[in-house]
Amino acid sequence: MSSFSSLFALLFICRFLENSLLSAEVKDGEILPPTIQKLMKGYNKYLRPFFDNGPVTVGMSLDIASIDTISEINMDYTATIFLRQRWTDERLVFEGNKSLSLDGRLVELLWVPDTFIVDSKKSFLHDITVENRLIRIFPNGTVLYALRITTTVACNMDLTKYPMDKQTCTLQLESWGYNVNDVMFNWARGNESVSGLDTLRLAQYTVEDHYTSASEAVYETGNYPRLIFHFELKRSILYFILETYVPSSLLVVLSWVSFWISQSSVPARICIGVTTVLTMTTLMMGARTSLPNANCFIKAIDVYLGICFSFIFGALIEYAVAHFCTLHHPDCNSALMYGHHMHDCEEEMNGMLTTIASNSSRVKRRKDSVSASTGAGEPGLGPASEDKTPEGPSEPFSRCAKNMSIARNILRSVNCCHVENPHYIDNYSRLTFPLSFVFVNLLYWTYYLYF
Repeated sequence: MSSFSSLFALLFICRFLENSLLSAEVKDGEILPPTIQKLMKGYNKYLRPFFDNGPVTVGMSLDIASIDTISEINMDYTATIFLRQRWTDERLVFEGNKSLSLDGRLVELLWVPDTFIVDSKKSFLHDITVENRLIRIFPNGTVLYALRITTTVACNMDLTKYPMDKQTCTLQLESWGYNVNDVMFNWARGNESVSGLDTLRLAQYTVEDHYTSASEAVYETGNYPRLIFHFELKRSILYFILETYVPSSLLVVLSWVSFWISQSSVPARICIGVTTVLTMTTLMMGARTSLPNANCFIKAIDVYLGICFSFIFGALIEYAVAHFCTLHHPDCNSALMYGHHMHDCEEEMNGMLTTIASNSSRVKRRKDSVSASTGAGEPGLGPASEDKTPEGPSEPFSRCAKNMSIARNILRSVNCCHVENPHYIDNYSRLTFPLSFVFVNLLYWTYYLYF
């Protein structure tokens, strides 16, 4: 008997709640115009419009409120957008010439497209102070459905020219469950369907171009309508010039100061070289903290920092070479002394060759006189016998002179690579390092800005 009483009490409570809800609906119905009551009567939100008469066409438009962050590390961007969708539902046609704006909470009573953002990582609908939704019904059955969404969307970036790069990101809208036989998407006004980018201000980028396109997404379950919004972002390089390029270039110039310091000032030159190398290493590490750790990207800023590091390291190596040459030439204080030494060596070698040549000519004259006296004492010997006089003794001397000449040429070629004065290394570096750095900069900026 007690169980029967409990069941009766439960039924009574359910009937009471049902009557309360019905009375609330009646009260709400009294507030709503009779047109809305008529539209909602018999409306089935689980069936799309034109259920048996072909696909329903949904027109899209976007208003970009803001692009908050663009992350190279995560390769995505976060944007706040107003998404507006329009379609025609023949079940919502009513008489009149004015549209009806409904409370956003009534969207639960209507059929709406199952649109989603394809590459979205995280999205949410704004709900302060209420859910930011808008429903407007026109007399011909057209429904306007607007949402305010903040979404984080993936964007594949090519960072090989960073920070002189241009990135093309997309925002793709697609139907989740309805294929092309049920729903068709199109941009309401073509490229003019997206607004807000002209007045948008970004921290590191400027929007250079944007356009829209439509396509179909092919999956195993069928073909689904897709709308794509493309926008091209160009990075502002001024920040990176002041933050990275100018300091690294100044470090290279600072490393050249050691060329004007005496080679005997070992602590000063070593201090400049080591300090600039360490500072450049710190600058390179700091420039990579805001970038993805991907080995596939050799970025333009990495190339420039590598060039600067090479010049700074080269300036340090230059002093090591100059100091080494100084240790091996302690008496060479000027190029004049070495020039006199080379001149004396050359004169000594020329004297040797002259002595050899004079000895050879004297031997030849002695042989000629001996042959002449022999021909005069023996009859029957004429000029023919003079032609047969052997000239063998003079040939070794001529070969020796030729070999000495070759040795002298080899010695001169070796001396061309010889450092006459170690102090000249600094003089040459004062000119070659700046010219080389300017030339490399011209090649670098020309390639990354125009190719």
